[in-house]
Amino acid sequence: MNTGSNKPGEAAVAEDRSGTDEAAAGRALGSRAPDFVKARRALHLSWQVGVFIVGLAVVVAGAAMLVLPGPGWVVIFGGMAIWATEFVWAQIVLRWTKRKVTEAAQRALDPKVRRRNLTLTAIGVVIVAVLAGVYLYKFGLEMPWKIEDQ
Repeated sequence: MNTGSNKPGEAAVAEDRSGTDEAAAGRALGSRAPDFVKARRALHLSWQVGVFIVGLAVVVAGAAMLVLPGPGWVVIFGGMAIWATEFVWAQIVLRWTKRKVTEAAQRALDPKVRRRNLTLTAIGVVIVAVLAGVYLYKFGLEMPWKIEDQ
């Protein structure tokens, strides 16, 4: 963000209104490709296609990990980070996501929310324990698929 003081050597940075922390907001949006790549249009386009394909492969792998074993969301956000090295739309989405995750973490640390979550967890554990007790009283340690008609 240009504040009006144009000192020699001071670069004007594109204004970012995504509301992230000041360190992230101070970075310009856009390609982080090396200068020699940006200097040649065909090379830069090839670079962008390569970054897009690698990011897409990582995002698809993360999506597969949502149903298969693996850290699906972490890998998806890793693919978004790869895309964010080259594409402004991905940088904006990644900054928005970081902001929302930070807000959710702060809300989760709120004492009232923690107390409510602990209460709901305790109630859930009691319900599961009662259901398990009723099942064990009625059927013993017999598995449900081996229970004869009664």
